[in-house]
Amino acid sequence: MSDTVTSRLAGFHKLPLEERLARIGQMFRLTEAELDQLRGENGLDLSVANQMIENAVGTFSLPLGLGLNLTVNGRDYLVPMAVEEPSVVAAVSFASKIVREAGGFTAEADESMMIGQVQVSNYGDPGLASEKILDAKDQILALANSFHPAMVARGGGAKDVEVRLLPAPEGPRGEPLLIVHLLIDAQEAMGANLINTMAEGVAPLIEQLTGGRVYLRILSNLADKRLARATCRIQLDLLADFGLPGEVIAEGIAQASRFAEADPYRAATHNKGVMNGIDAVAIATGQDWRSIEAGAHAFACRKGQYRPLSTWYLEEGHLVGRIELPLALGLVGGPIKIHPGAQVALKLLRATSVRELSMVFAAVGLAQNFAALRALGSVGIQKGHMAMHARSVAVTAGARGGDVEKVANLLVKAGHVKVEKAREILASLPPETSAIATLTNG
Repeated sequence: MSDTVTSRLAGFHKLPLEERLARIGQMFRLTEAELDQLRGENGLDLSVANQMIENAVGTFSLPLGLGLNLTVNGRDYLVPMAVEEPSVVAAVSFASKIVREAGGFTAEADESMMIGQVQVSNYGDPGLASEKILDAKDQILALANSFHPAMVARGGGAKDVEVRLLPAPEGPRGEPLLIVHLLIDAQEAMGANLINTMAEGVAPLIEQLTGGRVYLRILSNLADKRLARATCRIQLDLLADFGLPGEVIAEGIAQASRFAEADPYRAATHNKGVMNGIDAVAIATGQDWRSIEAGAHAFACRKGQYRPLSTWYLEEGHLVGRIELPLALGLVGGPIKIHPGAQVALKLLRATSVRELSMVFAAVGLAQNFAALRALGSVGIQKGHMAMHARSVAVTAGARGGDVEKVANLLVKAGHVKVEKAREILASLPPETSAIATLTNG
């Protein structure tokens, strides 16, 4: 890897694809095999795919882009993002550039503490059953840790036991739910298999202690002891755009945030924007994005109403953004060491620990949200989004090579971004232009 890695790559999007690859290859000292992986020439082998899932019949690809300009805690990151939606990568890059000029993102992350749940029924007196479990905490922890001694040797493993009594969903006539929580430090792993093994392993002991019967024993995807947070503080003059002063843009963002805090219908779309960025990085780096989504949305409901994961407000001449959400990520285990694309993506990202990785994810989510609210609170989302969407429409209409940008620009200018209009524009281009595009791409 080169001595200096910077996320500030001015004009990167204007470079031909091979020049982008050459620049990234030099910066990160990528091997030819790794560059071929990015080109799509050395992807996931079908025989490996056949071992990863059932009934495999092939592999599936998504575009992989780089989010630029991101600075977190004073360190630059180029962010690999696997996503099919236009504007997501551009939005993160643009928002990160503004925040970079304001000093970058500040972020922090909790240790990798996860929750394994054990459901107990037919336990008799709930107070007595709870007391028996807590009195045997050391015994339960020792048994749980016996299933993963290597994790314990590295400083991880089961750390604590909690008991929760929940009202019966049937009302007073039903038995309250007695739930045992194993608190487990998963270290550099997401930890699902580790946690499930421990939860299943202690179930017979819990039955013996309570005289009850255990049903479910599995991890919780609401990883609220494994939170990541990111903040940014932006001078108002840096926000000026669309012919509007920074104060007006900032007020629009703050009002959009207020809307999401008050209304679950808006909060759902607000959080979808956050997850646009987080999911794209999660997919690129081989994370369990479904677990991340489930945890994030459950966390958004923690106060009894679905609320935004991020908030924005004005303070002393600055726009301040904050985000907090659970992020159960891993640098080991799962498909991370199997999928060659995930390995290359993690090499580009350069996170040295799972906590650092979580900080980057949180900053990406806040950047994505900032970009969306900046447009929504001023000129509207469609102006920027349609410019990106026009490229996909042009390709769908048959444009290739240099014709793609020409057709896309004319579509936006016409204000009618439809495939039929793109075909009409493509047919009107000089024949030699289309012929060159055909030769270049076919």
